[in-house]
Amino acid sequence: MRAVIAEDSVLLRVGLIKVLEAGGFEVVAEAGDAEGLLAAVEEYRPELALIDVRMPPGFTDEGVRAAMEIRRRWPGTPVVLLSQYVEERYAADLLSANTSGVGYLLKQRVADVADFVAAVRRVADGGTALDPQVVAQLLLRRDSDPLARLTPREREVLGLMAEGRSNAGISQSLVVSESAVAKHINNIFAKLDLPVVDADHRRVLAVLRFLGASRA
Repeated sequence: MRAVIAEDSVLLRVGLIKVLEAGGFEVVAEAGDAEGLLAAVEEYRPELALIDVRMPPGFTDEGVRAAMEIRRRWPGTPVVLLSQYVEERYAADLLSANTSGVGYLLKQRVADVADFVAAVRRVADGGTALDPQVVAQLLLRRDSDPLARLTPREREVLGLMAEGRSNAGISQSLVVSESAVAKHINNIFAKLDLPVVDADHRRVLAVLRFLGASRA
């Protein structure tokens, strides 16, 4: 699986390359700014783009804007944003356009190589991966209806859904049965007044409601 990395810190970029290659990815290009990233994606059409949120020249949101441009020009390209600090609005900006193949992780997660690679691979496979710290902050801020209808356990389940966990992953994390997880998720769908469509799409809608990113 081919990957492109955009990170202005040479030291971190080298570390990311080693981590991804150890996880079975082939890093086909690296860049230190958004312009180089877009050129690399155009040339190689990778299965994953790993992007620093803040890059030259302004060190503000260049990586976010580049990620959204990648999604516009090459739809379906999985992207993972890396950030030094929790800035959940960037995750919401990216997810508001498309929730498939999107990740937002803190750079400190790289130290836990196995979890980091698993999260990145989940995104590369079309899933979602949000940093637990981002999810925790969002849970503290979302006190208005209809999220207020959820029980503490249902909020835990929704938070893990937002991290991109499967039912099996949620079951393992909370040490409950998968049938119990499925029941909690159905309750979440009902309490959030989500339309009766396929289960995967309802999961996406639930996460969007959680992030406050839905335009509806």
